[in-house]
Amino acid sequence: MSPRAGQSGPPARTLAFVESPVQLLNVLEWAHLHAGRIAAGAQEAPGAPDAEGAQGAQGAGTGGADPAAAARPGGSDPATAFLPGQAAVPVPALPAPAPPAPAALGAVPPQSRRAAVRRALGRRAPGDRAPAAGADLTVVVLAPTDPMTRGQLRRMADLAREDGHRVRWEEARGGASAPFQTIGGLAGVLRRADRIVMGDPFSRYVQLLLTITRAKDLVVVDDGTATMEFVAQLARGERLVRWHRKGGRPGARDLLFAPVSSSARRRLTPNARRRVEVFSSMPVSEIPDGVTVTANGFAWTRARFGPPTVTAGADMVGTSLVETGVVDGERYLEAVRALAKAHGATRYFAHRREHPDKLRRLAAETGLEIVRPELPLELIARRGPVGRTILSFPSTVVHTLPLALAGTGVRVAVCDIDPAWLTDTASPRAQGFLSGVTGTARDVHRLAAVSLA
Repeated sequence: MSPRAGQSGPPARTLAFVESPVQLLNVLEWAHLHAGRIAAGAQEAPGAPDAEGAQGAQGAGTGGADPAAAARPGGSDPATAFLPGQAAVPVPALPAPAPPAPAALGAVPPQSRRAAVRRALGRRAPGDRAPAAGADLTVVVLAPTDPMTRGQLRRMADLAREDGHRVRWEEARGGASAPFQTIGGLAGVLRRADRIVMGDPFSRYVQLLLTITRAKDLVVVDDGTATMEFVAQLARGERLVRWHRKGGRPGARDLLFAPVSSSARRRLTPNARRRVEVFSSMPVSEIPDGVTVTANGFAWTRARFGPPTVTAGADMVGTSLVETGVVDGERYLEAVRALAKAHGATRYFAHRREHPDKLRRLAAETGLEIVRPELPLELIARRGPVGRTILSFPSTVVHTLPLALAGTGVRVAVCDIDPAWLTDTASPRAQGFLSGVTGTARDVHRLAAVSLA
């Protein structure tokens, strides 16, 4: 194991690679769903811990912490620096799992005691069945450089450890030599893993790692609206390209990386020796032959947080469509102002990739209170307080928030993107894709595009 992992113990059967807090959230949702199926169908021997209990000792250490955070006073992250008028949503303290009481082992024979100790340490005792899906999970964080994303990832990593999973934090972008160190340090565990869970099949990092693994099971968990495009491209046998870049000419790096991308696409195509699962809350219409699609109902989120206090006002959800070059910045500012005025919104939950300068302008020109959440919005909204109406432009949350907030009475309303708001460099597919995101959303109220003066 890499010294940066900070973890010891047996090799994990399941490795999950994440680069964003939303991906890690959906890995936890996937693990929760599979653990529930195991608990419902398994006949455990008396005294044997369940999958989560066996992992508790593995996740109790201090490993996997963000080393850059340790160097800052108080372990703080730039992501917690809020703009004037912003409200920080505190993250509750997460207690460490309690160790097993010694008396619990004293009344059993020595051989059983040794077996129980092995299980408590996350190791299999003789005769134990191999762990099923969701068990023996190690989350590998391929840390990005964006401070806001890093901050949310660190807090999501705390939740993963609280659930008993191991977390391995990799400074995958920490300099010119970082990719070689990361890939070299992961090569051994990749070859031994039976199952790979990934949050972003479009990631060049993940595609490169896929060329190393021999895993028989591959699982793609939600990375938002990109999941819809991934499944469609896989079904059509197309090269893997993010939707907002599709239609443009491939750059030099794209051409250089093309063989790796083609290899990743082949590995993500199921065959007699390899199973592929897509775990998603997004609508999937074109399902490739042999791919299993499992619905993500946000059961872990609802069990872990809330229900929230619901206020009488309205909240607005930000989007990074300006930052990705799809929507014109001035048009977006005008649309936010008009939408907030029409519906009485008072708070604006910023997307983690929204630029601080843009947020300052929004605060100054709309009067909205800008909130930079420390966790994915599904968790923040579920914990509350939250407005009775949540306004959004086309994005992942129009699919995920109705699931996370089921039964709370909160209404999610989505505003269409007017074609006039798109930039000259936006992908030719942008308008159709964004309309599809809105049109396929369930349990949302659809608003017409706001009229700009």
